[in-house]
Amino acid sequence: MKRYIALLRGINISGKNKIPMPKLKAYFTELGYIDVHTYLNSGNVAFSVDENNENTLSNSIKDMIQKRFGLDIPVFVILQEKLEDILSKAPDWWGTSNKDIYDNLIFVMSPATAEIIAEKIGEPTKELEQICICDNTIFWSFDRNKYAKSNWWKKTASTGIGEMITIRTVNTLKKIVVM
Repeated sequence: MKRYIALLRGINISGKNKIPMPKLKAYFTELGYIDVHTYLNSGNVAFSVDENNENTLSNSIKDMIQKRFGLDIPVFVILQEKLEDILSKAPDWWGTSNKDIYDNLIFVMSPATAEIIAEKIGEPTKELEQICICDNTIFWSFDRNKYAKSNWWKKTASTGIGEMITIRTVNTLKKIVVM
């Protein structure tokens, strides 16, 4: 059995794309996944299954959500070990105790790549934000007080980019990587 993390994009935000976590957990179990755990109401699910293909798992979960909830939700699936490895490669400036900085990890959904996303968004705003590409993810930190002036903040949710990514905070990642 392998341990995976599924990240659902854009659920339970401002009353849109409502998916109750207890039902989601039950439907993951119906798919044959075991030791299913959810974290927060934003679509973080850890599970174990005897499967080796993240794309197959992503498609299966996406189909289940469409069937059970009538929603077309992008799903990013990553092997727990791979997420641990990515987090171990975080740059020194990411995930610090500095409360003035907000640290996120951007997960890029196939077939897009982190390089394509970075190119589409452009350079981070100097002195307000920084990025570092690692595998098909992007470590991203920005000034909490000046985020509205940052280039990446404005563009990560824009049409043509927002659909290709899902973002999690460092604190969320620290919780879900050990679920």
